[in-house]
Amino acid sequence: MKEKIDINTWIRKDHFKFFSGFEEPFFGVTVELDCTTTYKEAKKQNVSFFLLYLHKSLIAANQVEPFRYRIIDGEVWKYDIINAAATINRPNGTFGFGYMDFSENFEDFRKAANQEIEKVRNSTGLIPSSSGENVIHYSALPWLNFTSLSHARNYAYQDSCPKISFGKLRDENERKIMSVSIHVNHALMDGFNVAQFVDYYQALLNNEEVNVPLKSKPLSLSNI
Repeated sequence: MKEKIDINTWIRKDHFKFFSGFEEPFFGVTVELDCTTTYKEAKKQNVSFFLLYLHKSLIAANQVEPFRYRIIDGEVWKYDIINAAATINRPNGTFGFGYMDFSENFEDFRKAANQEIEKVRNSTGLIPSSSGENVIHYSALPWLNFTSLSHARNYAYQDSCPKISFGKLRDENERKIMSVSIHVNHALMDGFNVAQFVDYYQALLNNEEVNVPLKSKPLSLSNI
């Protein structure tokens, strides 16, 4: 289900019209997140660390409303639920695209995701996903501790789906740290919204009770 946003009364009307005219409206940041608690949780429960941190990122994205905005035929729509379109690595060094429905319950998400992963790994070809617009494009580079990242882009295609990439998990001062790259369409959100997502996601990785907004707040003279 999705709801159309009235651009004429939207608080981001001017921002949308400005950035949607860009050949490249996406901007991106790379942040380092502490995955220590979630890593231990995965080991204790004997579940995939990848699926656990992926699920928590989907929870965060679904809670921060602009991550559910999409541009379709020049109009802005807000989806009720956002799912995952993820690259799945194969033993032969190639990858395929997989589609994973979001569920608030991790066990339900894990079971369905494992079936999708098995299907992709036992197939050949790229398997273009027919998942629609209500997805986040996910990828993982567990071999690289990157500090920045860019994406292959077809500028003729009007893409508005966020793109989140996970890097190598590394040990630092007895903590498990991972780089995460986040690219979003500037016509739909700003750095403040990305910061909200990062705050929410980190709290989930820490297994903390959270609400949006978290630490990130609009700037004023008192907190610059």
